[in-house]
Amino acid sequence: MPNMKFLFVLLFSLVAGSGFAQTDSTAPQPVDSNSVIVHKDPRLELLVKKQATINEVTSRDGRRTDKGFRLMIISTNNRDEAIAAKTKVYTYFPELKAYLWYQSPYFRVKAGNFKDRKDAEAYQKRLNVYFPKGVFIMKDIIEVKPGRGEEDDIQP
Repeated sequence: MPNMKFLFVLLFSLVAGSGFAQTDSTAPQPVDSNSVIVHKDPRLELLVKKQATINEVTSRDGRRTDKGFRLMIISTNNRDEAIAAKTKVYTYFPELKAYLWYQSPYFRVKAGNFKDRKDAEAYQKRLNVYFPKGVFIMKDIIEVKPGRGEEDDIQP
């Protein structure tokens, strides 16, 4: 082992003392080390602004909540049945927002954000056609779109 240590020290001293530094001769040399030149497509700035707008609209902070009503579509302990019910709501009523919650041992699917009970009753009658076991109106905390007049506040 002493020979191995000696070889390592000898090799290190040869490399360090030889002055052979590896440099990339093909890389362009900087003219001024205090400046940076950025070449970017001007469309990138438009994409950044568009994404910022989308993030603002969809963020949780941008939403307001209020007391209202939702429709209880199904409460089951079968996950596949709950997902099928949510899919059916989106298929036949794309304007309604459907929510799937798991509260052990049940999966619950609720739909809509209704400020008035009358609006919920109208959808209840229409949904009963697709869900013969019954659709029930229940009080819930609903999402309300921010920054609009009262008649436009409701998110079905």
